[in-house]
Amino acid sequence: MQTEPLPGTSGPPPTTPLARWMRHGSEGEQHEETWPWYKVLWLTGVDYFSTLGYQPGIALLAAGALAPLATTILVLVTLFGAVPMYREVAKRSYLGQGSISMLERLLPGWRGKLFILGLIGFAATAFIVTMTLSAADAALHVTENPLLEHWLGNAQVPLTIGLLVMLGVVFLRGFREAIGVAGWIAVPYLFLNLIVIGRGLYEIAQHPEYLENWKLALQLKGDPSALALLALLTFPKLALGLSGFETGVTVMPLVRGSPTDSKTGPPLGRIRATERLLLTAAVIMSGVLIGSSLVTTLLIPESAWTPGGEAAGRALAWTAHHYLGPVFGTVYDLSTILILWFAGASAMAALLNIIPKYLPRFGMAPQWVGYVRPLILVITAINVVVTIYFGAEVEAQGGAYATGVLALFLSAAIAVTLAVKAEAKAERKPAWRAVPFALITLVFAFTFFDNVYERPDGIIIASFFIFSVLLLGALSRYWRATEFRVEKLTFVNAESEKLWEEMRPRKVHFVTVKHADTAYSRVKTRIKKHYAVQGPMAFLHVELATDRSNFDSALSLRVQRLGDDYRITVHNAVAVANTVAFISEQLDPISIFLGLTRENPMTQAFRYLLWGEGETGILVYQILLKYWKWTHEDDVRPNIFLMSD
Repeated sequence: MQTEPLPGTSGPPPTTPLARWMRHGSEGEQHEETWPWYKVLWLTGVDYFSTLGYQPGIALLAAGALAPLATTILVLVTLFGAVPMYREVAKRSYLGQGSISMLERLLPGWRGKLFILGLIGFAATAFIVTMTLSAADAALHVTENPLLEHWLGNAQVPLTIGLLVMLGVVFLRGFREAIGVAGWIAVPYLFLNLIVIGRGLYEIAQHPEYLENWKLALQLKGDPSALALLALLTFPKLALGLSGFETGVTVMPLVRGSPTDSKTGPPLGRIRATERLLLTAAVIMSGVLIGSSLVTTLLIPESAWTPGGEAAGRALAWTAHHYLGPVFGTVYDLSTILILWFAGASAMAALLNIIPKYLPRFGMAPQWVGYVRPLILVITAINVVVTIYFGAEVEAQGGAYATGVLALFLSAAIAVTLAVKAEAKAERKPAWRAVPFALITLVFAFTFFDNVYERPDGIIIASFFIFSVLLLGALSRYWRATEFRVEKLTFVNAESEKLWEEMRPRKVHFVTVKHADTAYSRVKTRIKKHYAVQGPMAFLHVELATDRSNFDSALSLRVQRLGDDYRITVHNAVAVANTVAFISEQLDPISIFLGLTRENPMTQAFRYLLWGEGETGILVYQILLKYWKWTHEDDVRPNIFLMSD
């Protein structure tokens, strides 16, 4: 047997039209509809492919003439590092939680929870700054367009905020609109980029001196081995070209699998479709990254791509204007603006998938976070605050963006390495299967720490997000401490369920006992001596779970007869008082007898918040009072007696 969710466990029901609108459509309901992988590809792609708007310029600033070589290393890491790694993530985290869920399984308990919350802080950094940075870069393309610069040159911040608000409005309408818009934006953008790159390659073919000048610039930097080393050392600065893979697996619930996919085990059809999505995105991006880097490096003069130059932050857009004319250049700008604006769509989808799956379940966020609409409004508000703080400057947000993205890549590499190693050990297979992923982990560790060293502002900003997640989580856990904290209720056997139905409703007196080996007859005699009690008693003993860091629990009940009385043993609880209150409300007894320990109140409070123990009697009384306020006032309530031990 499993109980239905009780009304009021997450707060009073909505009473106003606005509250009902806010609570309409939970995160799970929003994801019931699925699409073919080649349509979901564009939702991931608007984030991944949009980096063409700034990646060639970043490569020029970081590497100069070495940009094509460093970009080639980026492509190799993408195809032979990120793709195999995230294929493994997709196999093990097919519900869309990404690599974070893998680490949660590998690191149980409070220590693991804190580590996961830290990763969620990095994820929030990556996805929030994806939205704000992309919108800011879109606004930059607007304000620097030759036709619009005169009118909108000083409107960078308002334009960025307007784009972020529009993105939030699209998601308030639903995922269907987001998927459809993504395809109409990403496909034309890629097509226009192919035209620009093709025109640039044609120009290089017509003027061999461009290639000769580039070769000469490379020779001045050293021999081939020195060039390779310099390119390797420069690669971390180009790592933003990897962004998009974590969102590729977090949007897995949107990918349509096979009709034969398992409902309880791994959905093999969805996993295969996601693997195709990841590989296709990586191959497309690899080609345009190398082409764009070669074209911009050979054709754009250094004076144009350095800070303050005409091509700074918009290398491909400069190429489009310069070689294809202002009309085509303006069309290219508009397409770039659209994809940069909508690049935040996959990041928004990822946050809407990750946050409800973790924070409410950890007790680190209110239950309303599980509803899409209020969460979209909160994320949009945070985007606006971050934009105002950075003044919508793209470069100022680059460090935080890279730090968040690379932290997710590093965590994914660690999770895959540990998972493959553990599975090999369990299956008695060679441990060397984990070695390639360990090497990938070293690559991303080098990339992450090099970025932190070069851009310490990124880790500072990420630390603020992490601290905010931990602080708000602690406050939420405090405010939600008096919820029932029960996910479901089952019975160990049919006899227990039958006896349970015998007791309810209002047929027994409910008595809590601290120890399983309590002398029940002595407790009964004591109660009858001091209270006018007639009828059978139901003695309840709660056994706490080993891991009490989880907020909700799946309870298992064993019910036995004790003559005319009953004994109830609850297994796998995370908090004694909450469990007692929940069982009492389900049982609907005549009266409730609760013990008092008279120990130090502060000690009891900490024991309750951290370990689910504490002053049970008073806590049960408070939990029930709070619940009763949300339910009908004319219901018959049990008498509550607080007894001193």
